[in-house]
Amino acid sequence: MEKNKVSLSVLVPVYNECFLVEMSIKRLLILKESPCLASVQIIIVDDCSNDGTTDVLNRLYKEFCSCNKDEFFEWIFLRHEKNQGKGKAIQTAIEKATCDLCIIHDADLEYNPKDILKMIPIFIEERADAVYGSRFLVGEYSRAFLFHHELGNKFLTFLCNLITNINLTDMESCYKAIRTPLLKSIPLESNDYCFEPEITIKLAKRGARIYQVPISYSGRDYQEGKKINWKDGVKALISMMKFWLSNKIYKEEQYGSLILNELSRAYGYNKWLADTIRPYVGQNVLEVGSGIGNITRLLLPRKSYYVTDVNPLYLHYLKNLQINKPYLKVAFFDVTDIDSFIPSAENEIIDTCICMNLLEHLDDDRKALLNIKSILSSGGKAIILVPNNPSIFGSIDEIVMHRRRYTISTLEDLLKDTGFEVENIFGMNRLGTIAWWFNGKVLKRKYFGNFQVWILNTITPLLKIVDPYLPLPHLSIIAIGKKV
Repeated sequence: MEKNKVSLSVLVPVYNECFLVEMSIKRLLILKESPCLASVQIIIVDDCSNDGTTDVLNRLYKEFCSCNKDEFFEWIFLRHEKNQGKGKAIQTAIEKATCDLCIIHDADLEYNPKDILKMIPIFIEERADAVYGSRFLVGEYSRAFLFHHELGNKFLTFLCNLITNINLTDMESCYKAIRTPLLKSIPLESNDYCFEPEITIKLAKRGARIYQVPISYSGRDYQEGKKINWKDGVKALISMMKFWLSNKIYKEEQYGSLILNELSRAYGYNKWLADTIRPYVGQNVLEVGSGIGNITRLLLPRKSYYVTDVNPLYLHYLKNLQINKPYLKVAFFDVTDIDSFIPSAENEIIDTCICMNLLEHLDDDRKALLNIKSILSSGGKAIILVPNNPSIFGSIDEIVMHRRRYTISTLEDLLKDTGFEVENIFGMNRLGTIAWWFNGKVLKRKYFGNFQVWILNTITPLLKIVDPYLPLPHLSIIAIGKKV
């Protein structure tokens, strides 16, 4: 891949557009003029058209796939045997996408692909995660189109902004360009036009860097074949409520992203953790298993701060956090493989290593601590947080792939066995033990609900006060190990 160039997958859902689809698709050839594109993959999904569209697409397939040897474009033609909706057609196309970016292009002529040319550079110049083309920002031109339709679009955008706390001007825009790994990691549920609010709300919940640019628009009316109507607007309203309340913004995968995202909303609890360890944190920090930076944000700034993880989704998120923070460094680091950590400078001093909620996931926690010790400078400190009390091991431990829960004595012995001097070791969050036991052992749940996280945030100030006096075992253990 050439420097400052990206590849682009164009997702084209098609249904009953026999008179427009050929010109709409051929207009995509203008993408070859972009200095920012190394290659383009065009994925066309015929959603069981019955008006002759299929015949047109078959002819285009022969033209582009059999005769055209242009290596810049890759053409993929797919067909649903049953009509399933625009959202489902987009999902089918996403599965085949292999490029750096994806953008949706409708099969009518309302949108002009020349506007894509000014959307792509924003990914390179601003490290955007998504770029929306807005019909309501000032563009080169816009056809005067249906007032009630525009009013509905702006109303839906207003409600979506209210939910997400972002300031989009055109949530319903077809032209949404999104980084492909990010798009593929989001579980999409909408088979119809509700895809638009769903993807916007889930991108916002994922903390995506969303930009918008003005685009031209040549809207058509219902006599010309426009399909969306007021019923779709009502569905969009209902879907916005659904996705506002939903936490399904990660596909199930090996890193427990869903649970981590739920806990990211427990700001009060995360602040309690950060305040507890802050007195032990130095100025040259390595945080192992940073996730999406729940604790990181609360400990910055520092002279030098490494955030690391093995999950590529987290690393991308952390790179966004890195913007305008010259002291923050993002790196891949598998703590069981010391060679995977490469400091930015030879003989760089690390005086603090933060390792929170990580050791319990590893097969070899002893090796991990030995590697941490080898990175630390003499007298440096390892701040370790692990789950306490093996007797409450339950379904939530299983879903986040805990190998074990510790006790104060087993963690202390492990630190001493790996050559650390235990400077301090203590427990915290006694009341959380009841919640963990009830969710994991009694209800057999695999996630925390919104209401539970809200309660945790609400009562955290009280928890900090009463925690030392409750007659319960702690949920977590924090140990401060010193390299000697």
